[in-house]
Amino acid sequence: MIAGRARIGADAAVARDRLASGVARVAGAVFVLASLPKFLGYGWELDQFRRFGLPQPEVWVIAAGLLELVGGTLLMLRRLVVPAAVVLAGVMVVAITTSGIKEGDVIPSLTVAPVLLAAVVFLGVRGLRGSEAVSSG
Repeated sequence: MIAGRARIGADAAVARDRLASGVARVAGAVFVLASLPKFLGYGWELDQFRRFGLPQPEVWVIAAGLLELVGGTLLMLRRLVVPAAVVLAGVMVVAITTSGIKEGDVIPSLTVAPVLLAAVVFLGVRGLRGSEAVSSG
């Protein structure tokens, strides 16, 4: 019950905060848009994931697409913000390290991905701070 209240508190805190709400909507939309090529341009994405040296790239293309699609949608709806932010932060760390640092892909892995990483860290922190206020109140 307390975990449920904290989750609701986190979502409510983000929804109430104009800046956090805006960040959630914009970042969520970017994640949803970024997920689309993983389904609509699967062959091209698969070639990229193979280049990154990920094991079972055919699985990771779909997994990354699903995580971005679901996580981005949750952010736009401002639901399950903290868990979505944690998962999406992990996706961005992988993108930055494999595509950006290892392969030198500046766009989007060393430009958009770090901004999205900062956005989801901000949302996670904002959500957790808001849930603390609800659980202590």
